[in-house]
Amino acid sequence: MRLSFLIILLLIVPRFGVAAPMPDFSGLAYQQRPGAMLPLQDMFHDDIGRTVRLADVFEGKPLILVLGYFHCPNLCSVVRADLFDALRASGMTAGQDYALVALSIDPSESSADADAAKAEDLRRYPAPGAAQNWHFLTGAAESLWAVADAVGFHDRFDPALKQFVHPVGVVFATPAGIVSSYLLGVGYQPADVRLGVTRAESGTIATAALPVLLFCYDYDLATGRYTLAIMKLLRLAAAITVLTVGGMLFLAFRREKGRA
Repeated sequence: MRLSFLIILLLIVPRFGVAAPMPDFSGLAYQQRPGAMLPLQDMFHDDIGRTVRLADVFEGKPLILVLGYFHCPNLCSVVRADLFDALRASGMTAGQDYALVALSIDPSESSADADAAKAEDLRRYPAPGAAQNWHFLTGAAESLWAVADAVGFHDRFDPALKQFVHPVGVVFATPAGIVSSYLLGVGYQPADVRLGVTRAESGTIATAALPVLLFCYDYDLATGRYTLAIMKLLRLAAAITVLTVGGMLFLAFRREKGRA
């Protein structure tokens, strides 16, 4: 039953994808820039309204940087939740092993928005040192663009749906503010997060990660459109299942033929 459902899903989901008007996603994937320098002197506002430089939040530790926005209706909160779960399982302590910045890409968001998002994340994912060393920041468009440009993050605002289209991932930077490595997509493993922090702490500049074309974007369900990210994940899951079952059937037929 599950196999039949997935096979049917593989056939019908692309049809919905073709029928729904598709936005232009060209140029929106992470353009990875290992070795690039973050704009450490640019000014931002933290979750309690203080003006801080990006350099102020490092405190000599490697930085985990997450770009998204706090009123995002789609994957931004999922990315943070996935990361926080991995950090909790990694055994690392905020402020001792790393610093973290969740930076809003929406210049209209305020410190109050950052404070509300941080409070909710701390409530759901309490971790040692997180209250002091998880920094939820907002800023002016110029400062946000400078950070996004440094890490190769490209977004686009959809005025019809009032949402940002942007890639999904996490960036690790050295204590000196140099981009060290990336984790793209979702589904972060504790060992991968720890490796990203360890590389950054040692100043290692990793090679670019495999590209993952997962975007944080939602179609308007009221018009019968579907979430692009879910479509991609369902297609991938269905394709993997079909290929796996096809391989099993091929081997089974070969065995039957050999017995004959």
